[in-house]
Amino acid sequence: MEWSITLLHIWNFIKEWYWVPLTVLYIMVIVTILIENRNPTKTIAWILVIVFLPFIGIILYFFFGQKFKKDEFFKRIDKNHQKIINEKWAKMDQFVQDDLDKVNIRIGSLSQVYRYLNNARVAYPATNNKVKLLTNGEEKFPLFLEALREAKDHIHLEYYIFDEDHIGNEIIDILIEKAKNGVEVRVTADDFGSPKLNKHQSRFDGTGVEFQTFLPVRFSSLANSNYRNHRKILIVDGKKAFVGGINISDKYINQNSVISPNNKVYWRDTSVMIEGDSINSLQLHFYLNWMMTEGKKYNISDPKYFYSSQENNDLSTVSFGLSSPGSDLHSAMEAMVLAITLAKKKVQLCTPYFIPSDEFKTAMMIAVSSGVEVELIIPKKGDSIVVQQASLSFLKPLMKRGVKVYLYEKGFIHAKTITVDDKLAFIGTVNLDYRSFMINFEITSVIENTTLLQQMSAQFDIDKEDSELLTLEKWENRPWYYRAFASICRLLAPIL
Repeated sequence: MEWSITLLHIWNFIKEWYWVPLTVLYIMVIVTILIENRNPTKTIAWILVIVFLPFIGIILYFFFGQKFKKDEFFKRIDKNHQKIINEKWAKMDQFVQDDLDKVNIRIGSLSQVYRYLNNARVAYPATNNKVKLLTNGEEKFPLFLEALREAKDHIHLEYYIFDEDHIGNEIIDILIEKAKNGVEVRVTADDFGSPKLNKHQSRFDGTGVEFQTFLPVRFSSLANSNYRNHRKILIVDGKKAFVGGINISDKYINQNSVISPNNKVYWRDTSVMIEGDSINSLQLHFYLNWMMTEGKKYNISDPKYFYSSQENNDLSTVSFGLSSPGSDLHSAMEAMVLAITLAKKKVQLCTPYFIPSDEFKTAMMIAVSSGVEVELIIPKKGDSIVVQQASLSFLKPLMKRGVKVYLYEKGFIHAKTITVDDKLAFIGTVNLDYRSFMINFEITSVIENTTLLQQMSAQFDIDKEDSELLTLEKWENRPWYYRAFASICRLLAPIL
């Protein structure tokens, strides 16, 4: 009887005073966010989530918003990476300066983008390359499979989404066959993007394929889910590589056949196949990410991993911009911003998600106000309502300045591309949003090649024909509650 009375008193006390510890907890969390000294917009976004989603907001912040020690972990890795990179650069300086002089003659001031990437020790420019534009999975996968089948020494594959479907299983069969025939096969798949494959990785046991999950997401490491390896890279024998937005999945193949019978959405995407000296930079960055997994170390200094052509093709200049959570240098975004500000005639952008940083948005406004034609294509219907509405909320001030915005209607445009003055192209995995710029592991190729730029311009015109031109009048005529919802979603943009 006394116990029941005591418990009743405790319960009544909790009901009356529960708000005190809860308030203390809220204050502590908000103070923690403030002293982390984040980007102010991101700070405000997290505070709004915590205030307007009681309890749930704190849980979300605990698992996905805190910096934890993960940021320090990535920063330590980045410092180690820079040591390795600097050692490689010391041997390349003379060749790099020669290549920078060549590209300056061809594209003038836009060559500063390559100079920036080189001086920042991200990826040196190489002029001795061949490139081939690949539109959609129908063009990519035949060449992708052919390259795998021709592998003689090693295959390095790093992908965000690797589905176990028709195309995925065909690739897995080739990887296993190659490994059994003595080819070194190293594969990393992002745990968040490829959960089924990572769950079934035992299928690689005893095959010779070295398979690693990138940043495994467990209950004890849920914060890992906030840091994703969104890169999509294949390197074969150090001679041929693929980079771009197309994941390994049947849905990227727009064919009503046995290959993709359930694909009801047309996927517009872009990748590029590269042959030449620039692959050496890819090899290095694959190695650095491989060393973040539990995979066996290998000798990156072995000459077999680095391409050295006996021919002086001098057809295309290629370099790469990167994003990684441990780096204070956001080279993918900064290279894009630099290129846009250097534009003289036109800038054409494609992205499935448009939540630009202030720097990126300002660059677009400066360009269009300087007389440059700036055109942007995004999906009319996105794959996330919140992200889509957040994207739309950024468009009005850009359209007021003169940016032309097109909403792609044929299906879902997943291409992540930028072209500047038909002289410089960005093709890669980088969406034009905070997450790609600051949080994920991303990569974009930076290419100078007349034929490829002409093809991209022609494809952009085709995509515009499959799009609706969004005007300020159309935007203003949308129901007020749509515009209001978009504005609310915009508040969450920094944490999407």
